[in-house]
Order: sequence, then structure tokens, then C-alpha cells
Amino acid sequence: MSTWMVVEDEPDIYEVLLAMFEMWGIDGVAFVDGDEAIKWIEEVDSGEFEGELPELALLDIRLPGSISGPMVGERLRKSPRLRNSTIVLTTAYHLSKAEEKASRALAGADDIIYKPLPKFNELKKKLEKILGERRAKNKKMEAVPAPQPKVVAHVRTAKPTPPATLPEVEAESDADTVPTREEEK
Repeated sequence: MSTWMVVEDEPDIYEVLLAMFEMWGIDGVAFVDGDEAIKWIEEVDSGEFEGELPELALLDIRLPGSISGPMVGERLRKSPRLRNSTIVLTTAYHLSKAEEKASRALAGADDIIYKPLPKFNELKKKLEKILGERRAKNKKMEAVPAPQPKVVAHVRTAKPTPPATLPEVEAESDADTVPTREEEK
């Protein structure tokens, strides 16, 4: 059975989504604010949570408290166990293109859905499509070999040094010198 995550502060939407998930045969993990969601992600990362991990997260952009939906998405993308989850942002507010782009970028979101949410079957199709695209992206990323570290060899060429020359030594006496052949005669 699949598990999906919801971070939504509106009780009516929260309950409807969980009821839909149940009808679709999907388990739901739900939070009413970003703080709760972040604490749970930390439990997952530390190994304290042993249940099935969600493959999709529906995150309301505007949540009570200091942690927004995009911030929860950002934390999901940093999680070693949840980073490949499909992330879909939701909002009832009209966002400018710049705001939408910034929210999606921060969250690493796969898509954004404006409220009111689509009807039952339309929502299921849309979420399954987004989920399928993320699965394909994750599979493609797994197929690409990890980049190998680039090895750069630095070869130093030393300038040839001239052979050492011995200092000339002056002989102090004739006894210290070896006679040459001509001197021997």
C-alpha cells in the first residue's frame, strides 16, 4: 500500500484528503503545521519512525507558525530517506509567476495545485500523473552513474641544475701534491 503525506491547516480540506486517500487505498500521514511536519521528518531521518514512508507530499504553502509549506518541502529534499518524494504545493491564494516560481524552487516541488482542489477523480489522475513523472525522474537519476572525481596530475619539471663544481684547493706544500709524470722525470 502506498503512503501519502498531507500538511494542511484547514480541517475540512485535511479530512477530505485523508478520506480520499483511504478510498483510493492509500495510507495518509497528516500534519496541521510545518513545525509538526519538520519534527516528523527528523524522526524519520534519525530512524525513530518505522512505518512506510510517503512517496507523495501535499503541502499547503501558507501554514500557521514560522515554517511554510515550501520550507517543509525544502527539508524533505534534504532528507536522506525522503528526498525522492513527489512534492505538490497547494494554495488558495493567487500567486504571481515570480512567487510561484520561488515557492516551487524553495520546496523542490514537482507541481502546484490551486484550491479549490479538483474533483475526486480529476485530483487522483493529476496526482498519479505527477507521481509517475517523479518516479521516472528518480529512475533516470538512479541510472546515471555518479560522477567520478576528476583526477588532475600536476607534474613538476625541475630545471636541471648544473653539476656541482668542487672548489679549487691550493696545495700548501709539495708533500701534499701528487707528482705528475713530467714531474717524476
